[in-house]
Amino acid sequence: MKLDWLHIDSVFLDMDGTLLDLHFDNYFWLEHVPLRYAQANGIGVEEAKQELLPRYRKIEGTIEWYCIDYWSNELGLDIALLKEEIDHLIAVHPHVIDFLDAVRRASKRVVLVTNAHGKSLTLKMDRTQLGGHFDRLICSHDFGIPKEQPDFWKQLQQKEPFDSQKTLLVDDSLSVLRSADSYGIKHLCAIYKPDSKAPARDILEFPAIHSFLEIMPAVVERT
Repeated sequence: MKLDWLHIDSVFLDMDGTLLDLHFDNYFWLEHVPLRYAQANGIGVEEAKQELLPRYRKIEGTIEWYCIDYWSNELGLDIALLKEEIDHLIAVHPHVIDFLDAVRRASKRVVLVTNAHGKSLTLKMDRTQLGGHFDRLICSHDFGIPKEQPDFWKQLQQKEPFDSQKTLLVDDSLSVLRSADSYGIKHLCAIYKPDSKAPARDILEFPAIHSFLEIMPAVVERT
């Protein structure tokens, strides 16, 4: 995809699946949590998966789905501690740091806008050291609603003023992109392969990229 960087002032970036490899989160919820849940409840791992997956799906896309405290209470597990057990799997997608630095050199405002719970955000920023590459970190839990809800963008507008016609959002969630589109954010970009271990997705609804190299500001392309 080709971006008109001359007419973009704000760059909003999702974290999990966009900047960071979604393999960590998929492995955590689909393998590690069922393992620990099975051990805690004296059942088999497959039985644990059969019990947990419907519970995940039931609240997917809600603020509770992203809430570490909610799942700790629901499952009787210390979810934050369990994430630390496999934090070696947290990884930054290729070319992300180059992109972040290039966009800031191009004098754009760079903001992380994530649904991740604050505890997850802290863990991942500590592990990746990405925090210093942003002008601001925004967590949807501060608003009490996820990015999938159109009202999220209204609240974001109050906390982080932006011109929707001059804003770029890169996010791996099509639901989030639809929400941003309905609010009027002009420049939208999806991710073909959020999880490095999973196949690339077919995305027709929005422009999408395989790598951040594809949307580097032109000022960097000339160097």
